[in-house]
Amino acid sequence: VREYQYGDDIRSIDWNVFARLGHPYIKKFVEERELNVILMVDLSASMRFGTRGNFKSEIAAEIGALLAFSAIRNNDKVGLLLFSDIIEKFIRPDKGKTHVLSLIRDVLCFNSHQNKTDLTNALSYLNRVVKKRCVVFVISDFLFDGYEKMLKISNKRHDVIPIVLMDVMEDNLPDIGYIEMQDAETGDTVLFKAKDLKEKYQEQRQIFKDKQKSFFQKNNIEEIRLYTNQDYIAPIIKYFRKRAHKR
Repeated sequence: VREYQYGDDIRSIDWNVFARLGHPYIKKFVEERELNVILMVDLSASMRFGTRGNFKSEIAAEIGALLAFSAIRNNDKVGLLLFSDIIEKFIRPDKGKTHVLSLIRDVLCFNSHQNKTDLTNALSYLNRVVKKRCVVFVISDFLFDGYEKMLKISNKRHDVIPIVLMDVMEDNLPDIGYIEMQDAETGDTVLFKAKDLKEKYQEQRQIFKDKQKSFFQKNNIEEIRLYTNQDYIAPIIKYFRKRAHKR
């Protein structure tokens, strides 16, 4: 508040302050530009995979560091939620380089003993503990389903941005004869001849990706898709420039 001056709009007078001090004061409104940023990082076993460049978990840590330092440079608060099929660790948003370095250390070094993923549980926890609207980056390979309903709810409360990490091997099986593959999260193994299943696999993989993209588009969720062998800085900059242009 500040003291009333001739010409001020009387509708802005704070009558409670006026009554206490005996002089008219008006309310001054200042736009709050500070944001809360939450990094949600998937620690499940499927993130410890990569055939080109780095593992998905390593790319996730680098992207998390990039976003965290960008946030504090913009004077925003940044927090961290590490998840698998349980909540591994949650750090509330705060400022400062020391705080950010601590977050990055957790992303790089946190040792999870869980293999599976439960994004629904992670988003539900986020909605319970974070009441203020945040920008939420969900860094994961999204190689699961069943999260759609909770993601829709979360996107209404927060600004949710999925960062989908992929590996080229997940799109195209190599034609190298028999392959034994293991599901990193369930431990199930299967032996098959790559040549016989390659076309069917790629067809199912494309259906999965198209269904996922359709869900995001339908619910006005703009995702960032990155491959482990891809330079991630340029696509992220392009994404935010596109968002800024829309606004």
